[in-house]
Amino acid sequence: MKDATKSEPVPSNRLVSIDALRGFDMFWIAGGEEIFHSLDRVAGSPLTHLFHSQLQHVAWEGFRFYDLIFPLFLFIVGMVLPFSLTRRLERGESRGALYRHLAVRLGLLFLLGLVHNGLLDFNLHELRIPGVLQRIAICYFVAGLVVMNSSVRGQVITAGAILFSYWAILALIPVPGFGAGVITPEGNLAGFLDRTLIPQPFCCYQFGDNEGILSTLPAVATTLLGAMAGHWLRSGQSPQRKAGGLALAGLACLVLGNLWGLGFPIIKNIWTSSYVLVAAGWSLLLVALFYWIIDVRGWRRWAFFFTVIGTNPILIYVLRSQFDLAHVTRVFVRGFINNFGAYTPVVMDFCVMMTGWLLLYFLYRKKIFLKV
Repeated sequence: MKDATKSEPVPSNRLVSIDALRGFDMFWIAGGEEIFHSLDRVAGSPLTHLFHSQLQHVAWEGFRFYDLIFPLFLFIVGMVLPFSLTRRLERGESRGALYRHLAVRLGLLFLLGLVHNGLLDFNLHELRIPGVLQRIAICYFVAGLVVMNSSVRGQVITAGAILFSYWAILALIPVPGFGAGVITPEGNLAGFLDRTLIPQPFCCYQFGDNEGILSTLPAVATTLLGAMAGHWLRSGQSPQRKAGGLALAGLACLVLGNLWGLGFPIIKNIWTSSYVLVAAGWSLLLVALFYWIIDVRGWRRWAFFFTVIGTNPILIYVLRSQFDLAHVTRVFVRGFINNFGAYTPVVMDFCVMMTGWLLLYFLYRKKIFLKV
């Protein structure tokens, strides 16, 4: 297979499609979202409004494209586990060393999550404890332990048991003042536990945290479902069969998730089991598409932009929270940025995004990757 990006080497032992899909996922957080929101404010066409609406989370029940961003990232975290932990076990590395590796990554990611939330401001009474990186840390750690200590079948059973147990917990355990099985913002058990056990502030609804305690349990299942995809990609099946199997599994998850959603609504804020399956379905379809195009067909050049982002995703996520990239960008664009009329905000958002990308590209060429 001809490698169209041979002059731009990626880290070894990685499928290019995984890095590219991770980069596609992070692109929307790294500035892509703002570009399309600005474009809608300027153009106001039905097409731009569609993008604008799909790049916003559903307030409670339902599913939009932006509701896929976080579970897709966790799914990819799980996909990598068989390529890292399982492969290292097969090479004879000690379990103790891998356990220490998991624990260190748990601590570093959790700490970076607190930094992202404002730890360095030292206003501890206003510091949000849960967060995106904190959930990634926990899911990576727990899913890594499961992958290291169980067979593929055991991992499937564990993921299924988590999803069923989460449904049963929310359905059967009563919330004071509301009863059992209430799946409203104010009456659900996950939100009640957050209000009881976690100091505020919360994100992103007032009655709990959307990266709260109980809802982290099904997020582990999302990561384990990703591990299933990783095992499949490592199998001895033909590349075409791998892509087809991923696509069929994605369709099956979408059907099951939407059917389950009739009784257990699809809700991102509390990461319901139906939401896990719907998000996994779309994730599998995207994995199948990227894998078939990039690693099977060998069409890689178009994906290089995303690959650069995908090899340093944590860095760009933390960087954007700690530094004003717009301020840096204005230094370089102030001589021409006001020449675009009504589209100036769109061009500015694009330039800010490219400032972050160029930094990642520099690090990519130097083979510097933030591995936490």
